[in-house]
Amino acid sequence: MTETKPSRIELFRQELNRVFDDNLHTKQWHNYVDYAIIGLIVISTLEVFLSTYDGIVERYGKWLHFVDYFTTIFFTIEVSLRIWCADLLDEKYKGFKGRLRYCFSFYGLIDILSTYPFYLQFFMKVPYSALKALRIARLLRIFRYMKAFSILSRAIRAKKQEMVVSLQFLTIVTLILSFILFFVEHAAQPEVYDNGWTSVVWAFAQYIGDPGGFADTPPITFTGRIIACIIGVLGIAIFAVPAGLIGSAFTEVMDEDAKEEELKENAWKINEFMLVKSIKRGGIFFPAKNISAGDLQYELGLTDAEVTKAVASSNNLRMKNLAAAISNGPKTDMIVVNQFFVNTAYGCHIERESSVTIVNPLGRGDNGLSYFDWHIAQLGGFNYVANELFSRTNPNPDLRCNFYTVLDDENPVFQQFIDDITKGRGKNDWIVVIAGEQIVKNSPYDFHFELGGEKGETSLDFEGAIPNDMETVKRLFADFSNTLEETLQIRTDAHQIQPKVGKQNIARYLKTKTEANVLLITVSYDLMIFNKNVQEAILQAATVLNRNLETRKPHGLHKEHYGRRPVEKGYWRELYLQEE
Repeated sequence: MTETKPSRIELFRQELNRVFDDNLHTKQWHNYVDYAIIGLIVISTLEVFLSTYDGIVERYGKWLHFVDYFTTIFFTIEVSLRIWCADLLDEKYKGFKGRLRYCFSFYGLIDILSTYPFYLQFFMKVPYSALKALRIARLLRIFRYMKAFSILSRAIRAKKQEMVVSLQFLTIVTLILSFILFFVEHAAQPEVYDNGWTSVVWAFAQYIGDPGGFADTPPITFTGRIIACIIGVLGIAIFAVPAGLIGSAFTEVMDEDAKEEELKENAWKINEFMLVKSIKRGGIFFPAKNISAGDLQYELGLTDAEVTKAVASSNNLRMKNLAAAISNGPKTDMIVVNQFFVNTAYGCHIERESSVTIVNPLGRGDNGLSYFDWHIAQLGGFNYVANELFSRTNPNPDLRCNFYTVLDDENPVFQQFIDDITKGRGKNDWIVVIAGEQIVKNSPYDFHFELGGEKGETSLDFEGAIPNDMETVKRLFADFSNTLEETLQIRTDAHQIQPKVGKQNIARYLKTKTEANVLLITVSYDLMIFNKNVQEAILQAATVLNRNLETRKPHGLHKEHYGRRPVEKGYWRELYLQEE
């Protein structure tokens, strides 16, 4: 749910894309348009059928022509709008070449052939009957809305290789038998079997019953008749084998759909349960930070496998082991589930027209970071850019990229991430990167302002600082340190214990890409995960950042989404439950 304000044209395109979703099983009002399209397809087909009766044409010709012209104009507009919005349906349809690719897709070609040729009659002589015949192709468009056809096409695709192999085998065997047939029949009836083509045509014609009688050359020898019997058996197999394969695939696909629906339902239950288990801190309601896998099994009646599969299938849930964040003591596995929001190829981008942009470069890798950064940005009214999908150790090679230590800045998704952070930012704006600290045992500090100084540097006056406006940083640091320590006894340092920011760190990289001030703050895992005051820390951090760095909007926290329990509020349900 991006808070960027799209143009009216883009909003219109997005609305059209929802109208053309071809899904009749949602609760959207757009389905009325789907039913109207289906109705007009049926009416158009009925008009073509009735126009084949001379008596009806003589009596109701004007009405039939009206229906013909009306439906054609309607479908012309609809098909044109579908082509215009094709890139929202799939990224591969972007641009002029992408639109052409859409036009040559199965449904795109049907749309065009059943609509646009109508206008050829105004420019050249085209038989009207031919145009009518093309219009019948509109009936194929109903397949868009038929789940059964979708299941059948998926079943055919699933067994495509097996079908090809079986057909190849049958074809080769048939060719061998047809050549043998030629040799044994040529001697008996040379005037009939005068070449190999005759026997090949006869053999293959038997598979379709030779409806045209073009292969009426039956064998008369004993061997030839045996071969004919074998070909007859193969004729059964040539249909039985693919039918059996498709039948089994049909069952498999339906089972897959049932499992997918079950996974969606379980993921929905987990998301809603996390909203139910909200917590009230500082007079406002926060969604649950984490829910243990054990609680989900006990409360929702799910098995361990069902929880794992539901989370893996969801685009806004993930499982984490909190043991990795323990700095002292034994590390016992603590498996939890947490929520995040995705609306870009890398994760999340929300533009709020603020002078402050909160950047989360390690949402997938750092325990508790997405929750921490999301609420600081939302409460502070700040822009938010978060990498939720990519990490250095992601098992998916396509999502394996480090956004914190910049080693591959040619990755196009990483460049989109950087563009979303820097676009429109000026020298009076602030880019605040908030990440998890390197685990330091027995550290007295929970917040670290990493400004580019050497480890142990206590002064904020040194050469090579990452932010440009160090005077503002000094005021911010003093306010941040005092506020957090006075209210929550949470301490803040600059460079006392953290190593110097590396040359390839995202903060240093961003400094080379923008005039805006870049600030790196790291937060202890103890605070983000194990401290019960984490929500109060978020409130205080958001307050301090807002009053020191915000210059485009009035100061003050934005608590409008926190007044009621998340499960009762449409905003949170729209984020995580994705209700239609």
